[in-house]
Amino acid sequence: MSALTTENGAAPAVEEPPDTGARHQLTAVTGLAALSLDAMASVAYGPEAIVLVLAAAGGHGLGFTLPVTLAIAGLLAVLVASYRQVIAAFPDGGGSYAVAKTHLGRRTSLVAAGSLVLDYVLNVAVAVTAGVAALTSAFPGLYGDRLWICLAVLVLITGVNLRGIVDSARAFILPTAVFIGAILALIVVGLFRDAPVSTAASDGHASVLADDATTVGALLLLKAFASGCSALTGVEAIANAVPSFRAPAARRAMRAEVALGALLGVMLIGLSVLISRFGLQPVEGVTVLAQLADASLGHNGAFYVLQFATMVLLALSANTSFGGLPVLLKLLARDDYLPHVFGLKADRQVHRHGVVWLAVVSAGLLVFSGGDTNTLVPLFAIGVFVGFTIAQTGMVLHWRRERGPGWPAKSVLNGLGAVLTGVSAVVVTATKFHDGAWLIVIALPFLVLAFEAVQRAYGKIGERLGVGRIPEPPHRERSLVLVPVSSLTRVTSEALTAAVSLGDEVRALTVCHPDPEDQEATEALERDWALWNPGVPLVRLASERRSLGRPLTAYVRDLTATEPGTQVTVLIPEAEPERLWQRALQNQRGAVVAHAVRRDTNAVVCRLRFRC
Repeated sequence: MSALTTENGAAPAVEEPPDTGARHQLTAVTGLAALSLDAMASVAYGPEAIVLVLAAAGGHGLGFTLPVTLAIAGLLAVLVASYRQVIAAFPDGGGSYAVAKTHLGRRTSLVAAGSLVLDYVLNVAVAVTAGVAALTSAFPGLYGDRLWICLAVLVLITGVNLRGIVDSARAFILPTAVFIGAILALIVVGLFRDAPVSTAASDGHASVLADDATTVGALLLLKAFASGCSALTGVEAIANAVPSFRAPAARRAMRAEVALGALLGVMLIGLSVLISRFGLQPVEGVTVLAQLADASLGHNGAFYVLQFATMVLLALSANTSFGGLPVLLKLLARDDYLPHVFGLKADRQVHRHGVVWLAVVSAGLLVFSGGDTNTLVPLFAIGVFVGFTIAQTGMVLHWRRERGPGWPAKSVLNGLGAVLTGVSAVVVTATKFHDGAWLIVIALPFLVLAFEAVQRAYGKIGERLGVGRIPEPPHRERSLVLVPVSSLTRVTSEALTAAVSLGDEVRALTVCHPDPEDQEATEALERDWALWNPGVPLVRLASERRSLGRPLTAYVRDLTATEPGTQVTVLIPEAEPERLWQRALQNQRGAVVAHAVRRDTNAVVCRLRFRC
């Protein structure tokens, strides 16, 4: 069902405005700034997630930090290669949803879409709270106001994105460049150090190494691998938002994807090398990245620049969701799984309804968590692994069906990625289930059922409207226009003028209640009407109850029953004051009558606004 035009509940699938030009679309560089912040910022917590798990095995366990990171980097290479192929095969965007829809069926595609929606929403909340946590760590006096700071940051990011994805990308190029430059400088300088130049950041903080260290077994390494894979969140965002790129969109998006993979891989491996080189141990209250900056750059201005850049980029990494989710919602709306309003685009190529919806839901999560990162982290990253696995599996089927050059090697590559990400999804869900991951296990099926409910509703509406079928040719019917009136004014005259221009017959209706005051007013109206003599009869509708809608709708139903070949239109005149605040002074009778007629009859409702 491509279009619905109805007043009774279905949002119309309006055609999008024409493209306003390439200046509102992304290049490879601006795309990297707009859509990769989530992945870039993950280097602040990805290596730390590995170290915290391996700390259960004591100092010996920390020696496996680099091998685990190399395994994650290998998976990153597989994912980048796969999503590069996804971009080429599905240039309309949608990532794992588009792949699953084509190769794995409707239900699987909805699971992929639901997982991405959940992950994008959670990414906003986690990114904002993590950035504010870095701020409150530097300035403890702000800790009590962290929720309000989170909401203020969210409003700022939303406002920038409502101006267009290109404007948001330009705004975030500088902090992204500063962060990447600082991390690369940290790595390069650290490689020339034989020992930490400073340990001031961790001095006086208790180590979190386990006293009763466990052995380094396969399960521990698997858990460390799964936790470190949180650094891979955001890799799929570019593939989801290909239409946001400037032509040739697919080629630019593939370049951005490769650049993201290369930068992320270098930073992850470089930081892990330094962790092993300096023999760093995780301590309470200080991040591993802060310890690395201290050890490599010293406790000086460069240290604080890196900390500030990390704080800013963590907060702004929420922009990845604002770039990718609205495009995904547009595709779901196009396929009738979401209200069609999500498919509309503003003049700056902005899917405003998707941006606003994402901001509102994220604000709800921030309020729910009280601005606390630890409340949200257990829910994070599960959805993206589900999406990874579905996309990889779908691409295996894609290559088997296409059988183009090199398809066996490509199938093996995607198959390996599907196995690795599938195992990671299971391990992360199992290890974090009691910490809140159970909520995702419940929310994902609920979201899929909601998608299907929306599509069924559109299907029923489309069937009633005959969408996709050639309708009967139009024919003329007798037209009767009814005009509710309560007094003689210029509005009444304008309404009758419009009515006689629209219909073959016009009747004015006035509702009379039994109390003496109302009876007297009605009789006065009838005397004035007779003197005015507009050529339109005035019909009195008696009502025992103080109601306007019921007597009018009863009269309309009687007309349609006795005159079945007549098209009835109810024209409701309303005065519209010049100033907005003056509208609060009106009695809102027009809205009451319009609602009653729409609800209880099949008559056409026309509200005539007379501007004062």
